[in-house]
Amino acid sequence: MKSTPISRDLIDRTIEDFQIMDFSKATIREVKAIAAKAEKESGIEFIKMEMGVPGLPPSAVGVKAEIEALQKGIASLYPDINGLPELKKEASRFIKAFINVDVSPEGCVPVTGSMQGTFASFLTCCQCDPKKDTILFIDPGFPVQKQQVVVMGQKYETFDVYDYRGAKLRDKLESYLKKGNISAIIYSNPNNPSWICLKDEELRIIGELATKYDTIVLEDLAYFGMDFRQDFGKPFQPPYLPTVAHYTDYYVMLISGSKAFSYAGQRIGVSCISDKLYHRSYEGLTTRYGGGTFGTVFIHRVLYALSSGTSHSAQFAMAAMLKAANDGKYDFLSEVKVYGERARRLKEIFLKHGFYLVYDNDLGEPVADGFYFTIGYPGMSSGELVRELMYYGVSAISLVTTGSNQEGLRACTSFIQDHQYELLDERMALFAENHPVA
Repeated sequence: MKSTPISRDLIDRTIEDFQIMDFSKATIREVKAIAAKAEKESGIEFIKMEMGVPGLPPSAVGVKAEIEALQKGIASLYPDINGLPELKKEASRFIKAFINVDVSPEGCVPVTGSMQGTFASFLTCCQCDPKKDTILFIDPGFPVQKQQVVVMGQKYETFDVYDYRGAKLRDKLESYLKKGNISAIIYSNPNNPSWICLKDEELRIIGELATKYDTIVLEDLAYFGMDFRQDFGKPFQPPYLPTVAHYTDYYVMLISGSKAFSYAGQRIGVSCISDKLYHRSYEGLTTRYGGGTFGTVFIHRVLYALSSGTSHSAQFAMAAMLKAANDGKYDFLSEVKVYGERARRLKEIFLKHGFYLVYDNDLGEPVADGFYFTIGYPGMSSGELVRELMYYGVSAISLVTTGSNQEGLRACTSFIQDHQYELLDERMALFAENHPVA
């Protein structure tokens, strides 16, 4: 076997220093830290694909609006806990423009990034009915969301959707809901990490069963419209984003400024609560708080306790970005299509050298090229592959951490630089030579 670009001893010692017993379960931050330390000590560049962090400049529209707000002294004022009226109005318009669904401005609530939106949603959902104390994840998914549930002491259940696409989803999903303990269902669309996209048929199943079992649906739209197989970027005209909102009245859409607008550093998102859910009273909330509806408890109890509001200036940025998109003056999706091109080139290199795509089929279509993709290597488990690639200066995360039952890794395209394609090609050629497939 030829020697690897990074010393095996260096990687092994670094992993040992972090006291990680099972590297397949290493978190995103742990993998990042180990790669950074090995890169510094070896002096050899890593190709970093573990972090789902935007790698593009932030929206100029947002930056301009935020600077203007700061110059007017907005930083001295607490934001209204309900949110900036202009942001609420434009968020409502944005949902109509790109999803073709009506959500009142009242229910469009700014949050400190979608992560705070999911945390507040999990908390509120699990307090509605004492019998419903469990969140159901349609996996694979964003690992930190499960960490949120653990932090707040709630329960969760999960299943890998890999073998339950299309009509097969109904029986699988109902097997959990009929127990009567599920307060909310969460999934991402496009999916982090697999980049599959739930189709209308599947969203109908989720919506109908959620209605039947009185369960709230949390639709995580962190990668809003980034299924580049269709052009979802034209406001107020089809094609519109598929959504569960057509099939149930009780949902929360989580819209992020981080990826589609490359505005991750300012921690800004909007949780959009359906009108009927916003105004619905729940016995559990009344008992705990003495009154209120889902929407008012979400805002005036939960969010107020978490952060007393969302960054005032960032709300001006988000409002401006949404308005420009709604008015057709800002084609935000064209700015992030580079992620799709990066994915296409990266996949070609891995496939050339014997790797395979783990989630490769999207109900009969190839999975879109986008922010993430998933890879495996014949005969290697997730833990073996994630560690072995570190010796070749390539960092990614194991699918084990995402709730997937498949063997492989999640790779992110956001930090890839132009000169690294050739570097990756060379290293994966060596990898394939050192690991011949029988």
